[in-house]
Amino acid sequence: MGQNLARQSRVCGSTIFVSLTAVLIFSTSLSAQSPDLATAREAAQQTTQSLTNPQAPGSIAGKVIDQSGVAISAAKITLSRGEPSIAQEIFTDENGQFAFAVVPPGPFHLTISSPELTPQTFDDTLQPGQTYTLPLVMLTVAAQVTEVRVTLSPQEQAELEAKDEEKQRVFGIIPNFYVSYVPNPAPLTRKLKFQMALKSATDPFTLGGVGVLAGIEQATNKWKQYGQGAQGYGKRYGASYADVAAGTFIGNAILPVVFKQDPRYFYKGKGSKRSRLLHAIAGTFVARSDNGNWGPNYSNVLGSVAAGGISNLYYPSHRRGIGLVFSTAAIRLGEITAASLFEEFLGPKLTSNVPPHSDGQP
Repeated sequence: MGQNLARQSRVCGSTIFVSLTAVLIFSTSLSAQSPDLATAREAAQQTTQSLTNPQAPGSIAGKVIDQSGVAISAAKITLSRGEPSIAQEIFTDENGQFAFAVVPPGPFHLTISSPELTPQTFDDTLQPGQTYTLPLVMLTVAAQVTEVRVTLSPQEQAELEAKDEEKQRVFGIIPNFYVSYVPNPAPLTRKLKFQMALKSATDPFTLGGVGVLAGIEQATNKWKQYGQGAQGYGKRYGASYADVAAGTFIGNAILPVVFKQDPRYFYKGKGSKRSRLLHAIAGTFVARSDNGNWGPNYSNVLGSVAAGGISNLYYPSHRRGIGLVFSTAAIRLGEITAASLFEEFLGPKLTSNVPPHSDGQP
């Protein structure tokens, strides 16, 4: 009886052993014949590992190519996780491939870059034990931005500014050429100084204004020696226009060229009213040189005196003398000061065609 039981046990054991061996051989052969089944089993093993070890490291790999599909070697791959200081850098091999073998699970940020190419970035989360493979990374040629700066010479800039100034008119009618509203204006050239003087002296409003003044003098019989009628009016017109022309050319062209000074008024526009008031009054006696420095306004003062001296040539003989010279000069300097005050406080509001970039201090 005991021998029979022992014999049956050995038979059962042999049967079980043979059965297990057969199952093992069968599963091995299935694995060899079915890669999908092997992959599934490997994934299952990884899943089991991740469940048993949530901190199991994974890996990140990929390949970098250019627009033509050629692998990019030596492209820099930067892996960042969490803190910016925690970063790893590697470079692609000659086949454009890269791999981070041991990467802790969690969110990650990849930056792929290569000289002269537009970088690519990827953000994702690595699972415990995961083998993460990026899709094919393509870097394209970086867009090139060409910046072209056109720099005008001081002479060209001065010509453009002078053209703008020759369009300035108070109420759209009265010439307002000799004021600069722009910051850091270019100095006027010799040619521009004479050109601006000629334009001012021959402007229709100037010619008409002299005609009105001569008519008033005719009506009030000023300068009786000139007489009445057309001849008297012509003499008065000639004398008044000579004052204007002489003062304009001597004070705004000839002497500014000789002393290398700028005949324009430079609008301040900022600061307290007192500082602007002083700036306007000082403009009659202080001038800006062509080199940007400030000094005595010889052009204004000597030009006014010279214009008064020239008036001795055509005014009635009983009016000639030193008194006429200095009274004419004083009147002209007073007119310049009044014009400067007007320019500083009312000019931009009443003048048409003021440049749009004129809100700064020169």
